[in-house]
Amino acid sequence: MTRLDRLAARLSDPLLVTSPVNVRYLTGLSSSNAALLVEPGGGTTLYTDFRYLAKAGRVDGVALVETARDLVGSLASILAGRRVAFESGQIVHAAYARLLEGGLDLVAAGGLVDGRPKGPVEELRRAKEPGEIASIRRAAELSDVMFTALAAERFVGRTERELAWWIERTFREAGASGLSFGAVVASGENGASPHADPSERPIEPGELVTVDAGCVVEGYCSDCTRTFATGELPAQLAELYDLCLQAQLAGLAGVRPGAHGREVDAASRVAIDAAGYGDAYGHGLGHGVGLEVHEAPTLRPESQDELEPGNVVTVEPGIYLPGLGGVRIEDLVLVTEHGAERLTQFPKELLTVS
Repeated sequence: MTRLDRLAARLSDPLLVTSPVNVRYLTGLSSSNAALLVEPGGGTTLYTDFRYLAKAGRVDGVALVETARDLVGSLASILAGRRVAFESGQIVHAAYARLLEGGLDLVAAGGLVDGRPKGPVEELRRAKEPGEIASIRRAAELSDVMFTALAAERFVGRTERELAWWIERTFREAGASGLSFGAVVASGENGASPHADPSERPIEPGELVTVDAGCVVEGYCSDCTRTFATGELPAQLAELYDLCLQAQLAGLAGVRPGAHGREVDAASRVAIDAAGYGDAYGHGLGHGVGLEVHEAPTLRPESQDELEPGNVVTVEPGIYLPGLGGVRIEDLVLVTEHGAERLTQFPKELLTVS
């Protein structure tokens, strides 16, 4: 069965798919202005404007309807009077209001769970197909290539922003189509912010440098973090690294089919809590990765997700101390039938760079 067939079999009402990522997942069409109407039991109509007609015409198994550039306005007119389910975790209120004004009988499908959109298409996306896994695996391999090259680079005296640009250039030269998110390079005190923006701060000797980066291959993302030392560290920073590595290994050991996201997250907190740094680990252990770098399932204290084969998740505990620095260690992991496979293989022992 195709993805559209699998989706149609789950529906009780026609589903209006407006998320660009979900349209791409279901049809292969990459567009900023397209929507699908998937009928229960089968039959799909693809709506888009003139700019994307040629690409949309190559999509098999759909009826194609040209709309005005104002896609939402066109849908409000075309679907007036129909009962239609909509992606309630994806659509913005202004678009929802226009569809209502057009006379559609709208039924919410999904919503937000653990802070992420969750609906019929997101449920399909959770478990990756072999082709998707192959693309993610290649993106993870490019992460290993990048980190291997980065470990041979000079750090001290260069700015965080300079290294971030080096990372993007290296990914693209290795074959990536782009970055899955803006690379994080956080040195010294900046490392106390989990998502610090690279700055003009020169990297200094004797500190930790956290590098969080990922790339896109065939539309699919990778995500990996390593923390480097730029010389001999103060004792507390060395302790933080060892604790974070213990936590990361414990989290990895908990990833398996049937495990709940909150249970895996809890396993990663034991050593950090015991050492008295629990408050400094303020984010969840991980998240799903696929067409988007943040998607279902989640690994965090409030997670309602249960892991299943085909899930791809990050395992990334961190410890952050304002005024001192921080450390995070992250791998990309595939849930298998009998356990898990770590897709990012670059070493995690603390490496010292010059």
